[in-house]
Amino acid sequence: MKSLLVLLAITVIASCGTRPSSTSDSDFSKAMKLDTTQFNTLHEKYKEPALFYRRFKHSDIDSLIKVHAQNKVLLVDQIGKSVQGRSIYELTYGEGDINVMLWSQMHGDEPTATMALFDLFNYLEGKDDGVSEIRDLLKNKLRIHFIPMLNPDGAEIYNRRNAQSIDLNRDARAGQTVEGALLKARAKTIVPRYGFNLHDQSIYYNVPGTKNPVTISLLAPAYNEAREINDIREGAMQLIVGMNEILQQYIPDAVAKYDDTYTPRGFGDNFQSWGASTVLIESGGLKGDPEKQEIRRLNFIIILNALIQIAEGSYKRYEAAHYEDIPFNASLLHDVVIRNLSVGTDSIALKTDIAIRRGETTIGRDYFVRGRVEDIGDLPESIGYDEVDAEGLHFVAAKVSNDVVNDISSLTIEQAYALLKQGFMAISVKTRGATKESSLHGLPIHLFTQKQFFTTSSIDLGGTTNFYLGDSSGNLKYAVFNGYLIDLSKDVNYLTFKNRVH
Repeated sequence: MKSLLVLLAITVIASCGTRPSSTSDSDFSKAMKLDTTQFNTLHEKYKEPALFYRRFKHSDIDSLIKVHAQNKVLLVDQIGKSVQGRSIYELTYGEGDINVMLWSQMHGDEPTATMALFDLFNYLEGKDDGVSEIRDLLKNKLRIHFIPMLNPDGAEIYNRRNAQSIDLNRDARAGQTVEGALLKARAKTIVPRYGFNLHDQSIYYNVPGTKNPVTISLLAPAYNEAREINDIREGAMQLIVGMNEILQQYIPDAVAKYDDTYTPRGFGDNFQSWGASTVLIESGGLKGDPEKQEIRRLNFIIILNALIQIAEGSYKRYEAAHYEDIPFNASLLHDVVIRNLSVGTDSIALKTDIAIRRGETTIGRDYFVRGRVEDIGDLPESIGYDEVDAEGLHFVAAKVSNDVVNDISSLTIEQAYALLKQGFMAISVKTRGATKESSLHGLPIHLFTQKQFFTTSSIDLGGTTNFYLGDSSGNLKYAVFNGYLIDLSKDVNYLTFKNRVH
């Protein structure tokens, strides 16, 4: 391993506040880590370019897997089919004695780790890049089994559940579904010593006591209702302490733990009870990363780092007690929080806070959002990806333009923004487009083909979010457009709007 350190100019990273366990550091004198620069370089080199949006399909990964099969570095097996007949694959790397299982996208709308696994496949097939000794380490010590898309039917329509409307992660006990039974059978055949259960969680979790979204959530699932800690679960905790150590260098104070309530139907809990030190990785939220490409990179890094530490045994140097230092998810985050906004009438005054979230609706490989009022009232604990103190400002209803445009291409973002600054949030368009996908647009204004379009007339719980914040002189300061907060004092805003023609 010394030659590996020289070859890679490896920087051993300080333990970030962790202490070595009762195992002596000298027992792991060969333990190593890539530093952040080296990890970044590796991911940039091996990132799979065919996957760049969250809503990829089974056909996308099927074609990629066929390429990997031809490369003959990873052993590719079709281990089964989904309810609707889509192939489910397992890719295997290594010839070692330690079995590791990783499974992703058992929920069809949770694809972040799937992208990271294909980046990892590219890395494992690499050569002549100065990191061959790492691949040799993994190859000689481990036998790694990857199931990159367990729920292809759900992925096809970007849906959590399978084609039978069953949550696969609640089918470990009964094995009622073909996909759940398949994963259970593979676990019984492989008998993994380590497991990685890869998911996406809500983007609205925050780190307690902070305004930070939880970008990565980790968990060593309980194996019984008492949530006891045996050697198996302790190993998962130690792995997580190592993951948190490196994540803090990328996303300080943006890591939390997922709820550890024992779930007898859950796969993570059962893998833990079956003797596999199992780590749950949940990809959360990060401002400015709607397609989760940065979070994808973090998945690649912490999974690769964990595999290296398993191969070396070096994760055992971490004190499992430091797992408890990671806080549990809180759930106070919203897309927008407006504070102290006057929304009352002439007869009844009301100054209040408003919390807004945007829901997504999938159309093919894309989506649009609908902003809604999530909460109203005294909300000092609520936080937003975007926030504004509206003290001195009041609710102003938006207007609908009397003009008509031919189609989406007839209106530039600059023209739409100019209309928005004049108090218009909607304009009529003659044609919606030939397909559902063609009706999607990124303009900061609503386009509609209906006879009428109604903007927000009052703030109602669960209601729409198309209004302005204005001052007493009639000046419009902010637009709250479909759940997006837009500062009108700034030049044209190139936010990633996700809208559709009504």
